[in-house]
Amino acid sequence: MVIGNRLKELRESKELSQGDIEKRTGLLRCYISRVENGHTVPAVSTLEKMARALEVPMYRLFHDGEAPASLRKLKPPKDDEWGSKGEDAVYLSKLCRLLAKMKPDDQKFLLHMAQKAARD
Repeated sequence: MVIGNRLKELRESKELSQGDIEKRTGLLRCYISRVENGHTVPAVSTLEKMARALEVPMYRLFHDGEAPASLRKLKPPKDDEWGSKGEDAVYLSKLCRLLAKMKPDDQKFLLHMAQKAARD
């Protein structure tokens, strides 16, 4: 199975356009097209964005049947959890991408500052 075919199949089954996925993930439509047509292999972080945009668990991108027993123990995000859908998911995705580019000490400092701000 080629991952691009599976992504396209899932997207079409949910009656979403590439433009809809672009809005939900922040990825360019031309990039989504390249992935779906097998011209580009997406990174794991990109697959996570796509899974969130398609509102499916990550394993669905690779497996069509029931979730493996080890994954059934994990609880999927609830619809009302912050960052699980829509603009919040896009914001969280951007935040994760930016945090990944930071040095560990800078990440710790930013977390410390966020904790301080949340207490006030």
